[in-house]
Amino acid sequence: MHSIERGAATTSIGTVFNVATIVGVPLFGVDDPSELIALRRRGEERLALLPARVDRPRGGNSDGLDF
Repeated sequence: MHSIERGAATTSIGTVFNVATIVGVPLFGVDDPSELIALRRRGEERLALLPARVDRPRGGNSDGLDF
């Protein structure tokens, strides 16, 4: 608890979130834990739509055609 109060860089974010929940600080503007769970699920659904990685276009298309 003391390291959180001091703002120590070695404190994990999970520990900070757990303490914030225990003392009653609303996380992400949500008071109800069930709303926080729903918000997390919506975020996970959005992330699932993104590609796992993005490839950079390779060079070698010197003929000027872009298709």
